[in-house]
Amino acid sequence: MTRTHTISLEGKTAFISGASKGIGVAIADTLARAGADLALTARNEEELEQTAEAARKVGARVWTRTAEMADADDVQALGEATLAEFGNIDILVNNAGLTIPQTILDTDIKNFHTIIDVNLLAPLLLTQIFAPGMIEKKQGKIVNISSRGAIRAFQGGVTYSASKAGLQMMTQTMALEFGPHNIQANAIAPTVTNTPMGDSSWPPGKRRDTKLSRIPTGRFAESEEVANAVLFFASSQSDFVNGVEMSLDGGEGAT
Repeated sequence: MTRTHTISLEGKTAFISGASKGIGVAIADTLARAGADLALTARNEEELEQTAEAARKVGARVWTRTAEMADADDVQALGEATLAEFGNIDILVNNAGLTIPQTILDTDIKNFHTIIDVNLLAPLLLTQIFAPGMIEKKQGKIVNISSRGAIRAFQGGVTYSASKAGLQMMTQTMALEFGPHNIQANAIAPTVTNTPMGDSSWPPGKRRDTKLSRIPTGRFAESEEVANAVLFFASSQSDFVNGVEMSLDGGEGAT
């Protein structure tokens, strides 16, 4: 007997922010291969279009629009344009994230607000835009990309960690408020991931080596591993999983 168990997102439309680099590119590719149509956004138009073309090659319908996630008005316009194109969104992936390493005493107020706006306010605004359609259909998935930094502080990450910890509590609140409407909201908290952002934040040196020494698996995460977790949370396989934060850290949390 041949047994198969393939996750399918056929007939679903997913919105993915931060889709031009790293984890966002992997999420777009994975969800497209599972059969989802995509609404993609990022700041870099050329790189965003590369992500879109790759998804189209596997048969996905893809719509793109550049936006600045630190600009609330731009996020609002983006959401409205997305609904005008697709009517509703079945899967919201709040992936766009920003870090500007600074110590507490050196934290610049402008940088503080930029990080909070991108990492915390934008997911709230997008949820406000797309959740009503999910409530009307009585089904939906919200996947927030958090961070190991939301669980364990690190030097220079005061605003980033605060924003991601806030995103986790927002995820739990989403689970409480949207759960009765058959909408599941979950978060994924990766450790350092091999992306341009991960490489710039953790360059070669003693600090990076110390971080690696705390991960029993002995390496950082890959974007595709985060994307596979998103696929699970975006699918019907996770219909009874709600309000959790999945640590994707190679066992770092056990040390």
